[in-house]
Amino acid sequence: MSQTPSPTDYNFRAKDCLLGAQMLFVAFGALVLVPLLTGLNANVALFTAGLGTLVFQAITRGKVPVFLASSFAFIAPIIYGVSAWGVSGTMCGLIAAGLLYAILSLIVRIFGSGILHRILPPVVTGPVIMVIGLVLAPVAVHMASGRTGDGAAWLVPQTSAYIIAGVALVVTILMSLLGRGIFKLIPILSGIAAGYIASLILDASGASASIQAAFDPGTLQNWTAPALVSMQPVLERPWFAIPDFTFPTWNLEAILYMIPIAIAPAIEHFGDVLAIGSITGKDYVEDPGIKNTMLGDGIATSLAAFLGGPPNTTYSEVSGAVALTRSFNPAIMTWAAIAAILLAFIGKLGGFLNTIPVPVMGGIMVLLFGAITVIGINTLVKAGTDLMNPRNLAIAAIILVFGIGGMSFDLAVVKLGGIGLAGVIGVVLNLILPAAKDH
Repeated sequence: MSQTPSPTDYNFRAKDCLLGAQMLFVAFGALVLVPLLTGLNANVALFTAGLGTLVFQAITRGKVPVFLASSFAFIAPIIYGVSAWGVSGTMCGLIAAGLLYAILSLIVRIFGSGILHRILPPVVTGPVIMVIGLVLAPVAVHMASGRTGDGAAWLVPQTSAYIIAGVALVVTILMSLLGRGIFKLIPILSGIAAGYIASLILDASGASASIQAAFDPGTLQNWTAPALVSMQPVLERPWFAIPDFTFPTWNLEAILYMIPIAIAPAIEHFGDVLAIGSITGKDYVEDPGIKNTMLGDGIATSLAAFLGGPPNTTYSEVSGAVALTRSFNPAIMTWAAIAAILLAFIGKLGGFLNTIPVPVMGGIMVLLFGAITVIGINTLVKAGTDLMNPRNLAIAAIILVFGIGGMSFDLAVVKLGGIGLAGVIGVVLNLILPAAKDH
């Protein structure tokens, strides 16, 4: 009977190269989805995911088989930040978010991991996660309808957009429910591929305009719909090119906006480390220690933002692939990271990703942003939080209304609002409100 290799055996083997490429394939759909939704550069995201994974492995001494890539928790903040401060200003805030991870890792190193649960209980993190998902709901609907994310302009006829978005959404759901083996681990990639194929079919058949005219002829008056898929971005890009890095510029407002948002994913980091530990049978909270895994995550996030990439986080899809393949050797993630870095220099890959029609992404976003909200609800449910308790009710209610309603305070030197303000208010209320007395 063969023995399963120890999860701490960091050994390079020839087959690990192929396994690493497979791990990147599993993560690819979600990895590039974040830059495509937020306007960041997908090639830069690939590069910073690979580099961040290598940094994480160095800090954790190559003991944890995880892959770090684009974090969904920051999609809404990045979209807002890019519109308000541009990419470079937003990156300044994201660097600070990564440094918050480092500060939290220092607090854990001094006081132990229990301190985080006392400062940031589920009654704070759950509603903040919910706000992140709900704030994005209109963006998902606009894009699934064929409009720009802000709803200001039509890009695709509405009925055709609904068909494309519906195909992407349904395939994603079916793959997550009924997929087997590797396909169950790539529902997002499968949904994007299905929506893309549906767009090509509508283009090839010329059916897009006919469908729209049949259902709503008024929308096509005086407007000729462009092709759903244009290969011009692919033709314009070279085969090989240095990723278009964007370096940060100082922006205090972005810093104060992003830091509270980092609270929720920092706490989720605990769950990710526990999850991969349960798969491999190792206690990573003790060795290499949550203080080191969180530090690695934070440094990887700050480094990514310094180069213009989205924040990094450990990927549950890849953890699922580890469980499926029983590939516990952390060196596999080194190969995945190297593959991501190499792909980042293929210019036509970024061009191809830019040909994906807006409704395809919209269909994925409908499920994705709803799922983020459900994760927040599940955080409260798993913790058994009594929301009818006056203290819990006040904290959760104010977080939700401030975040979803867009409450903001202009503090002369800086403006704090939306998700960032909701996170700050939640932390402050949790610290100052007295516990309810037993009757």
